[in-house]
Amino acid sequence: MNGLRILSLLMLLVLNFATPAFALQKVYKQALPGYQYKFPQDHFSHDQFRTEWWYYTGHLTTDDKRKFGYELTFFRTGADDQPVNKSSVWKMDNFYLAHFAVTDESGKKFSYKEKLNRAGLRLAGAREDAFYVFNEGWSVEKIGEHYLLKADAPDYSIHLLLDSLKPPVIHGVNGVSQKANCVGCASHYYSMTRLKTAGTLFIGEKPYAVTGLSWMDHEFGSNQLTADQSGWDWYSIQLDDNRELMLYILRRADGTIEKQSSGTIINADGSSKHILLSDFTVAPTGSWTSSKTKGKYPMGWKISVPSAGVDLVLSPNLLDQELVTGRSTAITYWEGSVSVKGTSNRKPVLGQGYVEMTGYAEKFKQKL
Repeated sequence: MNGLRILSLLMLLVLNFATPAFALQKVYKQALPGYQYKFPQDHFSHDQFRTEWWYYTGHLTTDDKRKFGYELTFFRTGADDQPVNKSSVWKMDNFYLAHFAVTDESGKKFSYKEKLNRAGLRLAGAREDAFYVFNEGWSVEKIGEHYLLKADAPDYSIHLLLDSLKPPVIHGVNGVSQKANCVGCASHYYSMTRLKTAGTLFIGEKPYAVTGLSWMDHEFGSNQLTADQSGWDWYSIQLDDNRELMLYILRRADGTIEKQSSGTIINADGSSKHILLSDFTVAPTGSWTSSKTKGKYPMGWKISVPSAGVDLVLSPNLLDQELVTGRSTAITYWEGSVSVKGTSNRKPVLGQGYVEMTGYAEKFKQKL
């Protein structure tokens, strides 16, 4: 949100990071109704809010028709806004985390890496005056009307140029995406839902030219999740009739669904509509149990949005797309490439998407 990545949520991954009491000197802004978005400035970092992420997922095809999914996510979480020595390389005003994953859909292989750094050593950062976010050699930046995405790892690397085919889509109502029925339990959340993508995928040292479509989520806020929320499911879907769909479902510890769960339908012309929990249904079609964590995840989904004439079946392109991020966010989650088929506007349609699920291998809780 992806997300969670999240929800694009997704990710709500680090919204409530625990930090030492001495570090919590700043009164961070809350995500409140009435926020007015402005671009490109809202692509930049918002250090007045405690947590923020830039979340990229996408689908790539090589010239020889091999298919890949990818996730590249940058997180910022505030720790100390009033360090004693603001020029010190050891100051901890923000922590920066990143995840990079590649799904080799044709080869049935999943690989991921993670990073955790702070700004003081100039190993990571996010600018407040330009769209440039980096963590060591991984980065995203805006160059003219293009977005340059880079991540290098031993198994896979991506160097991609992204161009948005639609304007940013604002999620929620009155400038906020509400996550619970309390003041500030929300985020400012928008997406770029159809990013034309071209560049190079490196498999080991061998380069492959790729083309495809990507999705970007950007969220910032200070207090989204509540103690009685145990996890979420987030869906981003790109259909071949030029429509997109984002949904997130927040699960409560008592087994019920948070009433503030919601989504957005994006039409071919770029217009969008906020949809409530009562407007859609999501039903699992199967399950998968991780051999690493023993977490049992729904696997395969039926999604229906009757008012939009949408009935879809989502199938994972690989079962094991689980990330166990003990060296960064310390959260175990499933983030995976899926294939889509069904109807849109009551006509046959195909598509692709990403699904994120947290709280199945462990209850989501505050960590750092």
